This record gives sequence, structure tokens and C-alpha cells, in this order.
Amino acid sequence: MLSTMNIVMWVGVVLGILGQGSYSSYTPADNYLLVCGSSQNVTFLDQTYVPDSVQSSFSLRSQGNSFVATSNSTAPFPIYQSARIFTSTASYKFDIEKEGRHWVRLYFYPVPGHNLTSASITVVTEDFVLLHNFSFETFNGSYLFKEYAINVTSDNLVLNFIPSNNSIAFVNAIEVVSVPDNLIPDQAVAVSPSGSFTGLSGLALETVYRLNMGGPLITAHNDTLGRTWKNDVKYLHVNSSATNVSVNPSNIKYGATVAPEIAPNWVYSTAETMGDANVANVNFNITWVLPVDPNFMYFVRVHFCDIVSKSMNSLVFNLYVNTDIAYASLDLSNQAGNLDVPYYRDFVSNSSIGSDTLSVSVGPDKSADSMNAIMNGLEIMKISNEARSFVGLSAVETLLVVPPKKNKIGIIVGSVGGAVVALAFIGLCYCCLTARRSKSAPQGNTWLPLPLYGNSLTMTKMSTLSQKSGTASCISLVSSNLGRFFTFQEIMDATNKFDESFLLGVGGFGRVYKGTLEDGIRVAVKRGNPRSEQGLAEFRTEIEMLSKLRHRHLVSLIGYCDERSEMILVYEYMANGPLRSHLYGTDLPSLSWKQRLEICIGAAKGLHYLHTGAAQSIIHRDVKTTNILLDENFVAKVADFGLSKTGPALDQTHVSTAVKGSFGYLDPEYFRRQQLTEKSDVYSFGVVLMEVLCTRPALNPVLPREQVNIAEWAMTWQKKGMLDQIMDKNLAGKVNPASLKKFGETAEKCLAEHGVDRPSMGDVLWNLEYALQLEETSSALMEPDDNSTNHIPGIPLTPLEPFDNSVSMIEVANSGTDDDAEDAATSAVFSQLNFNTHLRQTIQLPWFDTPVQSKAPWIGSNSLSSSFKISAGENKKKLQSVAKRDEVLYLFSPPRTAIATPGFTGLTISGWQVRPRMPSTFEERP
Repeated sequence: MLSTMNIVMWVGVVLGILGQGSYSSYTPADNYLLVCGSSQNVTFLDQTYVPDSVQSSFSLRSQGNSFVATSNSTAPFPIYQSARIFTSTASYKFDIEKEGRHWVRLYFYPVPGHNLTSASITVVTEDFVLLHNFSFETFNGSYLFKEYAINVTSDNLVLNFIPSNNSIAFVNAIEVVSVPDNLIPDQAVAVSPSGSFTGLSGLALETVYRLNMGGPLITAHNDTLGRTWKNDVKYLHVNSSATNVSVNPSNIKYGATVAPEIAPNWVYSTAETMGDANVANVNFNITWVLPVDPNFMYFVRVHFCDIVSKSMNSLVFNLYVNTDIAYASLDLSNQAGNLDVPYYRDFVSNSSIGSDTLSVSVGPDKSADSMNAIMNGLEIMKISNEARSFVGLSAVETLLVVPPKKNKIGIIVGSVGGAVVALAFIGLCYCCLTARRSKSAPQGNTWLPLPLYGNSLTMTKMSTLSQKSGTASCISLVSSNLGRFFTFQEIMDATNKFDESFLLGVGGFGRVYKGTLEDGIRVAVKRGNPRSEQGLAEFRTEIEMLSKLRHRHLVSLIGYCDERSEMILVYEYMANGPLRSHLYGTDLPSLSWKQRLEICIGAAKGLHYLHTGAAQSIIHRDVKTTNILLDENFVAKVADFGLSKTGPALDQTHVSTAVKGSFGYLDPEYFRRQQLTEKSDVYSFGVVLMEVLCTRPALNPVLPREQVNIAEWAMTWQKKGMLDQIMDKNLAGKVNPASLKKFGETAEKCLAEHGVDRPSMGDVLWNLEYALQLEETSSALMEPDDNSTNHIPGIPLTPLEPFDNSVSMIEVANSGTDDDAEDAATSAVFSQLNFNTHLRQTIQLPWFDTPVQSKAPWIGSNSLSSSFKISAGENKKKLQSVAKRDEVLYLFSPPRTAIATPGFTGLTISGWQVRPRMPSTFEERP
């Protein structure tokens, strides 16, 4: 929220704008502004749109009927009050006066009364697929605005609107406007791997984000190119990390290298700078996290202007894109030439491929005098893919009306050396691969088992080759125990040549395909992205980790393939896919509360094993619902160890390392201090728990600000004691309140701000087991076994010792204080006993299908898994008695017969006295 000082400043800024002269406006050679289906002109954001029926240098052709829809009632803006509706393919053809890049802006709003929400819309030009089968039925917003930047290389531009079979298409308004020649270059800096990206002029761009840092919404009224700039606050990863600053826009002085068309002075006159986050600023960044489509590269433009410094060369900072350094030690005033002078840099991000977020950060440089950083504006544009589409690879080539053009795309890796050196590297790689293949060729279908601990893996990077599609790294794997080596042909056969219909998903490392080996075994095949230099490290890490770990709740590695510079891993097939797909975004059946608890318990067991099961702990670093996979029996297994890191040594408290992970799940303490511990996994798992309960993404920027981050939002409700108000509506009335309460408390502890306040994964596991037992207890008590309360004659009673503080469990369950509310509720595990004080009866306790191990230090035993018998007439059931002490579950041992007697105040099990000391807390003594 703006402070009073900032509000006063904004008033001054507005008054200054009203009184100042503006920069000369850009006049486009082509400027088509059409309102479709309207019979009159419409003014919107100070621009006049003419009806599409008034044709001059553009034309509309339809193969079938087209008609109009109008409404004056609920349209959000005047431009959406009419629409042109198509029942078959229709084309708008625009005469182009000047070739070059053009804005193509499309407006969609389902005008009421015409069933337009069910329309399925595809939009293509002669060269690019812009939209494919878009429908408002699967869209969260009320209206849709799309902006593309397309390079037109002929004297006309054709926009085709194609309804899918048995459907209709429509559009409300269209803009086709020339773009200044200097706005979008042909070349930009590539990050991860670093180098130069060329060929942007042959590609189409789609605007995904255009942000005004620290400032208000900017519309076409204040942007000569008709662009819209939104406020950045909802995308800040940590709100307290930034403080907004502003000056009068008239202070901005455009230099020789930045024209006013690049961005309006309104953008450069506001900024976000470092805020006070109570951490060492040298290790702290301002980060914006933006959800993106993981299957594309992105053009990233970052705008700067030093409006905070009093002297030159005092603001030096680093710029990061997806945690990779994009620009180190940026001396802003030196690069811009002066204070208050705009400056910008362009990048192409490859590392966002496989990740559903793209992050941009600024942070102080360690060598700078002032620990500060700044950003004024940010633009992110999706780059059309190899299929010349913005909607994926499959089923789009047939939509284009001309053969594919050869785009001159290349990533030129900045390596030194001539053709002789390159040829030498290529020869060396070839020899290396040939030698390894001759040594490692498998006999038949056998493979070596993966060792439980240790491995002899070595991996050597031989060279990096420049290719049009990116970089390919030649590697050598030398090991006798890495699992089966697969030839590339075997992988091709298993996946039907990487058939897109076999695609299971896309991750940070690459694409995952379903496959079937020649012996019929189903597998999951993960193919590394050859463009990513980071993929090589992840490939190595994944093999290193999984070759020394085996656990029921960790995904098993079967083998690998590194032929032809490929990075392919073969895993066991998980039939039910990622946990996330069973929570939201699909039409799969809803999971029951018990299923969710069991899945969380399984994942917790896997993580607990990582933290404690090896000689040195392993920190996963990327715990999220897409990395928890489910087999055919819904057994949870933790997957994707590409970012995993060996934990701290015994004499260390943490591992200092660069921040990696997935935003929304990232431990804020790790993010600030770059100090990694096992508690970072615990925080991420806490986010998973809330995601399982609420069935919504960890980050959802389309929601109101206070709801964007699930951890912050759910914690607010948890602290109110009202977590049931935000849980999945499919669980309403189906969850034991005590179980939900324990689950919520567990998640809350996981999400503690500081790692020292979070529980270990072992503690998390016990609490989840406890929540499951509470749930099963309520289910068991709803269907009691009549035989369990039968009178048992002929068994002598063991005398009970009188107690000074005797109190029955029933009384405890109904008379506890607020502080004891949890214990009173959980006494249902032992109580719900209907004692008749005049009759001798057996105790009715719930029983559990899953054996539980626990520590019982007061007995001196480390692990007890026995149970005792409750006799019930002729029928005897083997049950487990569970007690609670210090938030840990315990079992009683050895097996004995328990009898309730008149005036029950305790339980005697063959000479061991067990009596209520506190609600659901028990003490044993001889």
C-alpha cells in the first residue's frame, strides 16, 4: 500500500503530467482499429475503432454465415458490446503499407444471449498459429485480450478465424498496427546457456507480461504504442523485499540509445528498490515470479532508470533470470550515461523450458558501496516454437496455409577457438562414444542392479557443440552399476519414436514419455532438453542420487542412455501420474481424505529416508505435487532428484549454495540467506500439504493479492482455526475434525518462517500417521462391531490400584479446557467407550490396518510393533493400543488381554498398570 508521502508524490506527478508537454507521438504506417459486429464507431482508451462492416483497405470473407451480437448490459468496456460470430472459417485481409513487425491485438468477450461461452476459437495467420480451440468454458476470466508482434513480409496480412467442428468462433475487436523498426531487435543475449540468440525477426512474439514496477496501471492514453502496463506487486515473491519509489515523469531524460517508443516516461519514473527484510542485503534479492507455459522460450526485456542515486556510479547490482546471472555488476548510471536516463537490456530465456514459472531478480553487488538494486519495468513475451505456434506442437501444422519457412534461429555459444579446435572436439566425442558403446553394449535384456549405497559413477563433459536448435553436450558415463544401458534405438522403439501421444508431462529436466520395453515392462522415459546446459548437471545428479538410494517411496531408476549426446533416464512407470493431476486441473475423480493422508504419509516417508537413511543426508530441493508420483495402487513415491544436494556434514548447520527450486514451494529463509538445510524440504512439504487440502496451485496470480500464495493464504485461515472453510469442497462433511486439526497444525509447523522452528520430517511423519489414525478411528466407530461389547465370563479380574486423580476417559473427552482441546479430541482414539458401571465389559478400541513403529523410551525399547488382544466372546480381534506423549505416538507391548471393570479408572495389562495421567497421555509402571 502506498504511504502518505507516496500519495502526495503521486498527486504531484499527475499535476506535473497535466501541465507538461509530451514527447512526440509515434505515427504508425498501418493503423487498423476494428470493432466487430458494431454499426457505429466506438471510442476506447482515447482511440476510435471503426465497424468491420465499413471496408476500405481491409476485407472480410466468410465461407459460411457470419452474424453479429450486441449487448449494452454487462460488457466490461464499450469495445466488448458487440461481436462478429462465424459458423465456418472467416478471414480478415489487411493491406500492409509498410512491411515489418506489426501488433496484432485481439479482443474476446462472450456477449450474453448467444451461447458464446461454448465457442471454440482458432486463429491463424499464413505463418503462425495464434490460438487453437480456445473456449471460455475452460477460461477463468470474463474477457480475453491477446497481443502479438508479428513480422509481416508481404503487402497483406490475413487473419483466419476457424471454429472447431459443430461449434462457432467470434471476435469483438481487432487491431493491426505498425511497430517501430527499433522496438524489437533480431538479436538478444541468451541465458542458460549464455551466448547470443539470433533470428528473432523471423519469429512471432506474444505478450505475456508487461509490468510497471512500483507504479500504477498505464494504458494507451499514456503509451504512444497503445500498450498496457500493469502494476507488479502481485508477482513479488516476497512483498517486504521491495519498496516503491517515484519521481515526476518530466524528470526522465531520454538519451541517444533509448527512444521514447521503447517505454513511456511513466514507466521509467517509478521503480521497486530494496526493502528492509531484516537480512543481510548482500544475500538478498527482489524477485518477481511469473507463471509461464513450460514448453516455450521467452523474450525478456528489463527496463532501468536510476531515479534514486544522488551521484554517478553509486548504484551497482546484479540481474538474474531464473536464478542465472544475466548481467553481473550492472553500473546503471554508467551504462545509461547519467542519472534519470532510461536503459534496458534484452534476453532470451531457455532455462524456463520445463518449468511453469519464470523468475527475474535484482540484488546488490558485493563490491558496491550501496547495498541496493532497482527495476523500473519488465516485459516478457512468448516466442513461437518450431511449429510456428503459441499452443504446442501437435495438430497445428495443418492449420497453416503455406509451407513452413526456415527460421534463422541460432544460439551462438561464446567459445574461443577455430574450426580446427571444433573438429578436434567432435572427433574426440565420436571416439569416446564409439569406445563406450563397444564396452557397454548389453547382452540380451539383462541389466545390473543399482547399489543401495555408493557408486562408481564418473561423468566427463567432452565438448559443447553449437547447433541451430541449441547446445548439445557430449558426455561419457563410466560405471559398472548404473543400471541397464539402453541404446538410443531401444529408446526409440519403446516410445514409438517419442510419439507425442505418449507424452506424460514436461519437467525442469525435459519431457517424459510413456514407454514399453521389448519384454513388455512399462517404463517412464525422461529425455533431457539438449538446449539446457543445466540439464547436464541434473542428468548427473539424478543418476548419482538414485544409484545409491532405494526405498519403497522413492521412484526407482532402471537405466539410462547417453548415445548421440542424449541425456535419457528410464524409470519405473507410475500408472497414476503426479499427485497434482488428482487435485486440480483434470477431470480425475476426487481423492478421499484417507487417500490424501496416505499419499502424504508415503511422500513423508520418502523424504524422511532421504534426510536420515544414507551416510550423509540428502536434500531434495524441489518438493512439489508434480514430483510426488502415484503407482497403480496410489502408493506415493518422490521423484525428480535433478536439483538434489548432499546435506551438511555433522559439524555444519547448513550448505551454502545458489537458490534453486520451484517458486511457491521455495523456503523463504533459504531464498534470503542461500543457506540450505533439510528444513527447506520441510517447508516445501508444508506447501504440498496445503495444496492437498485446498486443491489449488501453490501460486495463482489471477487471484486477489492476499490469495496468490497458498502458504500465506492458508496460514491465515489456519491461525483463525477455520481451515475447514478453504478445504476442497469435495471433502465437506467427510473429514474427522480432530484429524483435520492435526493435519492443519502439522502444515502450520512446516511453514514456520524460520527453519529452526520447523519439525523434522520424522516428526511430520508421526503427526500425519496420527491424523490418519484419528480419521480411521472415526470411521471405525461409525460402524461398531456388536460382538466387541459382549460380556466375557470366566476371566478373573486383576485388582486395580486406586488413583488419587482418577478420571475416566469419557469425562476427559467432555470436560477438557481449551488448552487441552486437542488432547481431549484425540482421546477418541482410546475412548468412545460406553461403560456400564454395574457390568463387567470389554473395552472397545479402534484397530488399525497399517502397523506402526514408534519409540517407547520409558520402556527402554527403540521400536515396538506388537499389539495386544481385546477378547470379545468367541471372536478375538488383534488390535494396537496407541498412546500419545510429547506429540509422538507410542504402542503398548507385550500382547495382553484387557478387561474393563465397574468404576473403570485405569487399565491393567498383566501386571502393568496403565492409567490416565492427562487426557490421552498414559503412564506405565510395574
